[in-house]
Amino acid sequence: MHDKGDFLNLSGAGHQELALQDAINHKGDFLNLLKHANYPSKIEVPPETVVRHGVDVEIAHSTTVVAVLYRDGVMIAGDRRATAGTSVIYDRAEKVLRIDRHSALAISGSPAIAYEIARILEHSFQYFRRSQLQELSLEGKLRMLSRLIRENLSMALQGIGGVIPIFALYDLNAADNGNGGKIFFYDALGAHFENVDFATTGSGSIWIRGVLRYLSRFGETALHEMDQRQAAMTILRLLDIASEYDAATSGYNAKVKIFPTVKTVTRIGVNTVSDDDLAAWYAEAQPNTEE
Repeated sequence: MHDKGDFLNLSGAGHQELALQDAINHKGDFLNLLKHANYPSKIEVPPETVVRHGVDVEIAHSTTVVAVLYRDGVMIAGDRRATAGTSVIYDRAEKVLRIDRHSALAISGSPAIAYEIARILEHSFQYFRRSQLQELSLEGKLRMLSRLIRENLSMALQGIGGVIPIFALYDLNAADNGNGGKIFFYDALGAHFENVDFATTGSGSIWIRGVLRYLSRFGETALHEMDQRQAAMTILRLLDIASEYDAATSGYNAKVKIFPTVKTVTRIGVNTVSDDDLAAWYAEAQPNTEE
């Protein structure tokens, strides 16, 4: 441990050496390094924003997100609507966030807390990679996210900061001829569960979970056998269904060309499906209403 006076007396080279030694001492644990630097260990909302008796404070929430295991990996998507109570406050929210080259986080719940969790998670993975000269293991990534969600439990219990994410990864250790795509679902306590074929969360998820189960077991093409086009068309249809029954979920906005966010997590990395592709697939996914 070094006090502030030590830092002031260090030369440039000495400061770099000390920073390197701190990184080694923490063995790639970015959260412990933050605590060492007196960074708050918990994700908290400032006291003035906490809901008090007799005060009506509307907190932004976001839904619905879905992940599907398809032929090349995982396709993960979310609608773009953020709501506060019965009000739509934003129609271009990003609910699918790239964490590193082979992982992405889809969020439902409080965007303010979720974005902070995603930011810390991203920096944690970068810190481990640069300090240990290797990627954090799959289990290490899962436990890091569990820890962040668990530390946010107090806000979740207050009903203003809950985050229920879906974490999609690609395991590079999978056989070359196998599918390394993995989907993990979390609860408010940070426990994670691996979903084999799909996962969905958010207020609109109740309308599409049964459909996904049906497609997974009885569809003409199993979810894990679909190519990118088939998987994207399936997800677009599902989000459209959710938007019909859930006011907090938006579908495709034809007036201003707002599409859901759709990303793929494959062996080559995390990629965003272009709006041009989504437009073509969305047109193809719509039923033919001509008589």
